[in-house]
Amino acid sequence: MPKTAGIWTPKIKKNSGPLYIAIANAIAEDIAIGQLAAEQRLPPQRKLAEALGIDFTTVARAYTEAHRRGLIDSVVGRGTFVCGKRRPRIPRVFEGRPTVDMSMNMAPEPDAPDLLALMQNGYAEVGNSMRDLLRYQNFGGSHEDREAGALWLRRRGMVVDHDRLLVVPGAQCGLLAILTTIAPAGSVICCEELTYPGLRALAGLLGIKLVGLPMDAEGIDAVAFAGACAQYGPKALYCNPTLLNPTTGTISAARRQALVDVARHYDVPIIEDDAYGFLPRSGPPAMASLAPDITFYVAGLAKCVGAGLRIAYMVAPDAHLASRLASSLRATTVMASPVTSTLATRWVRDGTADLMLNAIRKESAARQKLAARILPPGSYQSKPDAFHLWINLPPAWEQKAFAAHLAESGVGVVPSDAFCVSGPPPAAVRVCIGGLANRDDIQHGLEMIAQALRSTPKVAPAVV
Repeated sequence: MPKTAGIWTPKIKKNSGPLYIAIANAIAEDIAIGQLAAEQRLPPQRKLAEALGIDFTTVARAYTEAHRRGLIDSVVGRGTFVCGKRRPRIPRVFEGRPTVDMSMNMAPEPDAPDLLALMQNGYAEVGNSMRDLLRYQNFGGSHEDREAGALWLRRRGMVVDHDRLLVVPGAQCGLLAILTTIAPAGSVICCEELTYPGLRALAGLLGIKLVGLPMDAEGIDAVAFAGACAQYGPKALYCNPTLLNPTTGTISAARRQALVDVARHYDVPIIEDDAYGFLPRSGPPAMASLAPDITFYVAGLAKCVGAGLRIAYMVAPDAHLASRLASSLRATTVMASPVTSTLATRWVRDGTADLMLNAIRKESAARQKLAARILPPGSYQSKPDAFHLWINLPPAWEQKAFAAHLAESGVGVVPSDAFCVSGPPPAAVRVCIGGLANRDDIQHGLEMIAQALRSTPKVAPAVV
């Protein structure tokens, strides 16, 4: 193989299996004989691929394999180094798991020391009341917690009475309570034709039938919703109207009003899952602000502050329904953790939650720029404030095959099958650009995706 002066190049032995394994073996052997020293920097993947005259993805897979064996590690902003005693390695990947997991739709974790210090100080302050917080609390949140929830929801243009608001242990618990309250087994819920997998899981658990509604550029088709109401008599319309998981589609203000009009005509309540509604700096109003009397509203802090809080604010159409929801939640969860709800309340009140939200927006925008620079033009859809992408695949690719190919290269994505309610799943995958991964990891994952998009199923295996 060709060599380039000044950079390390592996000595590839014949009959040593797939090329990426041979490169990883060469790294191990050169470490063993002292050709590669501890802390020595390896060449960037693209440069090594050029030096060897091979595909970039082959080198990327080789480095992934070497990472898995504990031979090398990466330092953000510096590159890839041989592991040594002075820098013990924390494994980035376990057998069978992706090195760059772009499958979990989590907010990016901003690298902001001042913000982290502020969050830690808030946590320490909450700890001063730990004795009280280890006791049972009023279900639905204390008066202070509900006040903080109402304050947070004002960011979405909502003015909420405390007797309609509940503090719950995560949005999924809230959705479970709503469905068990208004939709008995065998009933129908309308939703987007591509929808949040958590809704599909709850519907399956409760024996509820989902009817997927077609969507266009403005969101759910209101005429199709009216037809479904006439045909099925659904118990509710579920929607994730802002930055829809998975497509990032957002229902326009006019379409929201049209859906509300249909819901009123057929006396169908709306379940608004506003998981991503706080991310855009401006956008359509919450549907609950348009029709508070018929809308069950759930806004978790997972996507705009941090998933580990497991706190969400849920608003019922009236106080009577809020009481029924409280009974359902009490049977399944007893109460939201007083420790985390008190922490959330503190962060909402002192502005830490806003700082975290702004940091997530800023980091998401930076990662969106990476995606725009690396992925082929027109290959995906997203929004500037989102931290996930919806990639429409070329005709040669089927979504499961595409996801499997990327998994072999250490990149995890989710095929469209996970979101499809009705009809054949489209040839598409969801890619998260947030989560635990840093920008270097995101760039690596996007480069692997771009390479796969430019390949075909017949050509792609040749890079192994």
